[in-house]
Amino acid sequence: MGKLDLRSKKHITDLCVIGGGLGGIMTAISAARHGAKVVLMQDRPVLGGNSSSEIRMWVSGAGSRVRHLQETGLMEEILLENMYRNPDRNFSIWDSILYEKVKFEPNITLLLNCACCDAETDGNSIKSVTGFQLTTYTWQTVEAKIFADCSGDSILAELTGAEYMLGRESKTVFGESLAPDKSDRKTMGMSLMIQAHETDRKISFIPPEWAYTYRTNEEMHNKPHDCLNKINTNFYWIELGGEQDSIHDTEEIRDELLKIAFGVWDHIKNQDDHGADNWELDWIGFLPGKRESRRYLGDYVMTQDDVINAKIFEDTVAYGGWQIDNHLPGGFNMTGKDEGHLQKIRLKEPYGIPYRSLYSKNIENLMFAGRNISASHLAFATTRVMATCGVIGQAVGTAAALAVEKGILPREVGSYITELQDILLEDDCFLPKFKRKMPDLTKKAVLTAEYGDPSNLQNGIDRKIWGNDNGYCGICNRAITYTFPEKTHIGGFRLIVDSDLDREYTEGNPDVLNISTTLFKRADYNHTSFGFPKCMLKSFKIQILGDDGEWKTVYTEDKNHRRMIKGNIDADTTAVRLIPKTTYFSETLWNTYGSAQVHLFAFDLF
Repeated sequence: MGKLDLRSKKHITDLCVIGGGLGGIMTAISAARHGAKVVLMQDRPVLGGNSSSEIRMWVSGAGSRVRHLQETGLMEEILLENMYRNPDRNFSIWDSILYEKVKFEPNITLLLNCACCDAETDGNSIKSVTGFQLTTYTWQTVEAKIFADCSGDSILAELTGAEYMLGRESKTVFGESLAPDKSDRKTMGMSLMIQAHETDRKISFIPPEWAYTYRTNEEMHNKPHDCLNKINTNFYWIELGGEQDSIHDTEEIRDELLKIAFGVWDHIKNQDDHGADNWELDWIGFLPGKRESRRYLGDYVMTQDDVINAKIFEDTVAYGGWQIDNHLPGGFNMTGKDEGHLQKIRLKEPYGIPYRSLYSKNIENLMFAGRNISASHLAFATTRVMATCGVIGQAVGTAAALAVEKGILPREVGSYITELQDILLEDDCFLPKFKRKMPDLTKKAVLTAEYGDPSNLQNGIDRKIWGNDNGYCGICNRAITYTFPEKTHIGGFRLIVDSDLDREYTEGNPDVLNISTTLFKRADYNHTSFGFPKCMLKSFKIQILGDDGEWKTVYTEDKNHRRMIKGNIDADTTAVRLIPKTTYFSETLWNTYGSAQVHLFAFDLF
């Protein structure tokens, strides 16, 4: 008798990231860009977690609920890349963008189709983790200095003995008014998504015999299903599992969700008149989108009061602003009348997420990013959304790289919290109530502009917020200049441009464009395309003043689609200037995204 040729491979690295959702992606990229060697282990064939083509949930965050709070940093970098290259919001292209951001980032080794299933510990420290890679029949073992569990399910909790929470805490545990009277192990459920489009002819639908039949709205528990006429909604309420084990019962839950999903589409197509005659089913997911399972216990547990009162911590390293969006455990089986299956509290201001909630209380080299951070069930109801997970991931990855650089443990990074915050702000992360420090080189120069007042470029706030524009409004072909009292070496520049964080001036549905991909879109016989932010600066050049008194171009860009642009100069000079090249009124209209103005938030030299 033969046996399988199971192979083994070992990796030695600085940081091992478990889980390739948006939290894990941002953790890996940020750590790698700051010099750490990273291995990212993902149990699926694609990256993106709930936003991937396997599940197809849109990316929501603070910017989806509060004006001008769109997440920046790596999150905006990737969303802009998707908007630029993927106007139809095709999920396969979205998958490929996430794949290339990780796969081709120096310092990252990507292990797809690899499920973490074992860990070796030494006291209260993790030495290694091992995953089985199904496609290669290989046991992949990763030894690392630091481990970041971004798996959502907190797979390393039970493997390492890390302390964690599960279910809903009672009012008395954290003093939360919205909590139940008694603690339990119930969670939010998981959902299967539906995608369809409108055609120019009548399309029939014959449901499978095993699907449920819902002849009336009452039989469907009065769930809201006017999705055909609302481009910015979905079937999130096809949800179960909150009253079961959200990890070990997933296959059973999936089977029930499939019966419901096909039954719902049958109801829309064949029961009553929903205006669905010409609508065709494109896709129903077979992998449930999971909301909640284990949450780690850190040095600090975020609570309902923290988010409602918009608390800003001294060790704030990320932020959120999505509503407290608590899906009650009954899910589909609860009434949809007046959203009786949800508990919602809208937030008016962003809240801070403290660094102390992002590393383990008892496992000294374990960090986490995503929906499994140290938060109560009610605080988790807002921190769980994917864009928030993304900015948490950037903070965790940056902190991990800082720990590796200094040879310290994650908890000890708290002693360098100002340095960590400065790095995040420099990387275009937004931290409410914090200002970015100006580089020394920028402060020693005199800033002038041929048009308008450029002083806001040095105020340390790189977005419209709290009623203030905080930007510089200029005209194309009019220079913004830094002048030095003596010849100075300039290494490079950093530019922050307006990417329309509120998506006010972007063609198409602005709410849809707050997200990376469209889940359920109405198409008048064709897939709908969406535009790119018109206010983005597309073309510019950087010049230095030569010894001969002539300006010399040292950097030029004609196809910019990034919010933060960094470039090298590496020259000695007495003056540097930025010249936005595009002009809305010129004959070369192709050279602009459509804005008549230049709107910038920062222009720094280093």
